[in-house]
Amino acid sequence: MVGKLDLYRIFNAVSRNKSFSKAAQELYMTQSAVSQAIAKLESELEIQLFHRTSRGVILTNEGNLLNEHVNSALGMINAAEDKILEFKELKTGQLRIGVGDTITRYFLLPYLEEFHIAYHGIKLNILNGTTTEIQDFIKSGKADVGICNLPIQDENLQVIPCREIQDIFVCGEKYKEITEKPISLEHLMELPLIFLEKKSNSRKYVESYLKKKGFPISPVFELGSYDLVLEFSKINLGIACVIKEFSKDYLESGSLYEIRLEEEVPKRSIGICYLKNVPLTSAAKKFVESIHNGQS
Repeated sequence: MVGKLDLYRIFNAVSRNKSFSKAAQELYMTQSAVSQAIAKLESELEIQLFHRTSRGVILTNEGNLLNEHVNSALGMINAAEDKILEFKELKTGQLRIGVGDTITRYFLLPYLEEFHIAYHGIKLNILNGTTTEIQDFIKSGKADVGICNLPIQDENLQVIPCREIQDIFVCGEKYKEITEKPISLEHLMELPLIFLEKKSNSRKYVESYLKKKGFPISPVFELGSYDLVLEFSKINLGIACVIKEFSKDYLESGSLYEIRLEEEVPKRSIGICYLKNVPLTSAAKKFVESIHNGQS
């Protein structure tokens, strides 16, 4: 079919130029090659497409009928090629990102803004979810990429750490005295703790660490919003487990105070993930590069 498509392109050029020689110039071919191509097409279709005259060529009735359809078909092909080029040059298309509220607000927003300004023709579709849900979005084809709290273990996903983060514990004015010197994990467990709900990857990570140290947790509050965790601690309802990098405004303003631990929770990362064996779209590839380069 590809070979015949080339014949139709040559046929179309001859039809428009009403000349083998002019068509040859347009197509950067020899006149002999053009004549052979038309002869081959006529042979395959078993019809005469042109009348040869001293002034050039004119279409036969059958040639006119064929040319109407060829013009339409080539026009659709050219439009499709133009659309593909727009996708490649990021003038159109969409980018589907799986990400949670907290990472969106405290990490991703500047990258979304930068990408939207640079490639305003790309529609951004944000799919909100937990780390587990984001992994499912990607594997089911609903999202191109995900931005998740690490670690995650999934052999089907490519994971690229892009920002290191530190889990800490903070308190309001009521508990400020315990920030004067590092406290033990045993002391921490005696305090009223505020955590994100159990399905949160951040919660799972810190809870797993504390459990390995021999301290299963029993929070007084388990909340579905990171902002609520900060606000509950701010009004002295307990000691909150938060991400230091996402709590700077509260810490720098003095609304919350960091509680130093004798044994810090090990640092972890936020990462980009996507399917290993499926090529990224041009938009997704550019977006991943923008975040990766922004953190280098």
